[in-house]
Amino acid sequence: MSPCPFCEIAAGHAPADIVREWPDTLAVVPLNPVTLGHLLVIPRTHVPDFTDDPVVTGLTAQRTAELARDLGLTAANEITSKGGAATQTVFHLHRHLVPRAPGDGLALPWTGQAA
Repeated sequence: MSPCPFCEIAAGHAPADIVREWPDTLAVVPLNPVTLGHLLVIPRTHVPDFTDDPVVTGLTAQRTAELARDLGLTAANEITSKGGAATQTVFHLHRHLVPRAPGDGLALPWTGQAA
């Protein structure tokens, strides 16, 4: 089994463009950002997904909200996933913070679905 890439980043063993650090969490630019300013907020503790440790999940959500506020984002998506069927590809909790703008053309996976 290969090491968790986010654990490697958190430990300082893998390169990353880190934009903010807290004692428990860090924010990095993803390898393939979908918009300018797209960030990942990841806990330093290995937690596979948002159901595994509600305390870490809540803290990661808090850090994401702080970051969005501090960046002055007026429109954004904050997204996390659980499981491959939900598009999770790295099994370490992470929250996507995606700045949005009118007419940016970025569609969420479920855009256009019937309610």
